[in-house]
Amino acid sequence: MNTAKRHEIFRRLAAANPHPTTELEYATPFELLVAVTLSAQATDKGVNLATRRLFPVANTPEAIYALGEAGLSEYIRTIGLYKSKAKHIIAACRMLIDLHGSQVPHDRAALESLPGVGRKTANVILNTAFGEPTMAVDTHIFRVANRTGLAPGKTVLAVEKKLLKNVPQAFLVDAHHWLILHGRYVCQARKPKCAECIIADLCEYKDKTWPAPQQPAAPRKPAARPRKTTAGRNPRAASTRD
Repeated sequence: MNTAKRHEIFRRLAAANPHPTTELEYATPFELLVAVTLSAQATDKGVNLATRRLFPVANTPEAIYALGEAGLSEYIRTIGLYKSKAKHIIAACRMLIDLHGSQVPHDRAALESLPGVGRKTANVILNTAFGEPTMAVDTHIFRVANRTGLAPGKTVLAVEKKLLKNVPQAFLVDAHHWLILHGRYVCQARKPKCAECIIADLCEYKDKTWPAPQQPAAPRKPAARPRKTTAGRNPRAASTRD
């Protein structure tokens, strides 16, 4: 894919959604850290349902640490792998309190040292909370990058590096969100909605899904006129006079 195509792709995505953001609900970098940790193998909708109950009760490292693993688990048990996630979040809270003044660090290495925080989660925090031009490649972005030809790669890291290199600088801060939303709602895994896609003409995917052409309706035959019949009538009755 050439530079002109890539620029036009992001120009259109930006025009359609000028201020994209995550669908996870949060108010502080710490709340975002907790929400992203919970979102692994879970939907944003499911995470939001849990954090709407949790954050009014505990939304700081100290408050969540005070809950303990068992107490935190009561709020997040509707989320997959909630026990291991509770363990990671409690341990991360302890480190934030002891090492970072209860603040989420604005540093990749420090973020990735927290339990439950890998490269993708660190990229989300750096991009969404701190406005860094990073690229958190999830399954949606990996699919869109490969399918469209925007940044093909066999591994998540390869796709991340290509996107950072290929996405025009003017669009790089918001590219993460545009691509996730495009993959979630349009360029879906099983059947992409190519007919609804605003970049379909720029996409290099060879197996686009277009609606089957509608066949013109066959002309309707005129209804047959009913045949006149004398069945049940007395042919002589009409001419018989009193």
